[in-house]
Amino acid sequence: MKDKIFREYDIRGQVPKDINEKIAYKIGLGYGSYLQEKLNQHACVISHDNRLSSESLHKSLIKGLLETGINVIDYGLTTTPMHYYARHVNDLFGIMITASHNPADENGFKFSFDKYANARGDMVKDLKRYIDAGKFLKGQGTIEYKNIKEDYIEYVISHLKFGKKKIKVVLDPANGTTTCVAKDIFSKLNIDLTIINEESDGHFPNHHPDPSIEENLQQLKDKVKEIKADIGIGFDGDGDRIGIIDELGNMVSIEAYAIIILRNIIDKVDNKKFLYDPKCSDNFKDEIEKLGGTPVICRTGTSYTQEKVLRENIPFGIQYVGHISLNDRLFSTESAMYSSLRLIEILSKTDKTLSELVSTVPVYFNSPEEKFKSSDSKKREVINNIKKYCQEKNYQFLEIDGLKVMFKDAWAYVRASNTGPNITLRCEAKDKNNLDNLIKLFKTLIEVYNK
Repeated sequence: MKDKIFREYDIRGQVPKDINEKIAYKIGLGYGSYLQEKLNQHACVISHDNRLSSESLHKSLIKGLLETGINVIDYGLTTTPMHYYARHVNDLFGIMITASHNPADENGFKFSFDKYANARGDMVKDLKRYIDAGKFLKGQGTIEYKNIKEDYIEYVISHLKFGKKKIKVVLDPANGTTTCVAKDIFSKLNIDLTIINEESDGHFPNHHPDPSIEENLQQLKDKVKEIKADIGIGFDGDGDRIGIIDELGNMVSIEAYAIIILRNIIDKVDNKKFLYDPKCSDNFKDEIEKLGGTPVICRTGTSYTQEKVLRENIPFGIQYVGHISLNDRLFSTESAMYSSLRLIEILSKTDKTLSELVSTVPVYFNSPEEKFKSSDSKKREVINNIKKYCQEKNYQFLEIDGLKVMFKDAWAYVRASNTGPNITLRCEAKDKNNLDNLIKLFKTLIEVYNK
């Protein structure tokens, strides 16, 4: 197995070059043996998304698992949040076969070694070392087939209370795995529902867009304006990322969403800590402080944010790329569907439109996250060189999965991607000229050190 497929918080690569049935079988042998030998676990939960390659990988993974003697509860096709819920109700660890928002020719494995979140950092590396050693257990495990869909639908719906106003919603699941459950959930609520990009076979098209990137939501924007909907919602491939469009066809930033939710829940929760990652605009942090809460910054990556939210019982947290943890009413499963329904719930109880709610959110000048091609061997060296430059200039910075360089009323965040051979940059300032200067400086640094 190639080292590069073992990333910061999952196993991921191209099919069949990096990820194939042989690799899935070996991961099954390793994971099943590891759970029993290292963690005293004798059963695990397995499910998969609707990528064309997922079913065959799923079959090979389970074959490897069973040969170690571990018992398997197989939930088949699920979204990633449904998989997290299945792990939670069974009180077990498990593997979700998915490559999330990555292109259709990729696939991977999100796996857990604790009850908080997916494996991360050294946990992933430790499994790689264990598999490389090849000392697998031998046995004959059992398999039990279950369906979590109806229980999950009831779980989500039971934690919502809509108002009298019927909201007109357009959903864009982009032919991803949410097609297996989204209509069932939304149609049970007081919602006027339209769905686009929902192929009958449920399988991925050749290109599956990330809904946190505005240009990928053009079809959704057009449909919202065409039918005069109140809101448009886009999901990623496995259902744990969200993109939001208001009734005017404008994209709603994740921070604007967060501030609307924050204002709604802060007086209803005892723990007033709220989480965000380093890419998020300071407007969310500032609003938390303004309302008397405590902002908590956490490194990027769902494995890290989810672990912190659940371990510290934080009621709400966000990542810039559209991951949302709502932990105030139910066990957080990072569900894009539930997160969107919480916003629709608020809309159903107010006379204001979504754009009117967003208009009350402070806006700072910031850049979208920009990616620069690098290599897995060089990307972290680039960040280290930028760190040395900042030290020489006596700039203040935070080291949180990269470098967040702090200036008066401004910051620049540069990091090596954990899921690809890229370096990413995002900047923010309260002054437009300041922002332009920051972008120019850090783009130059990346270009110089990335040669």
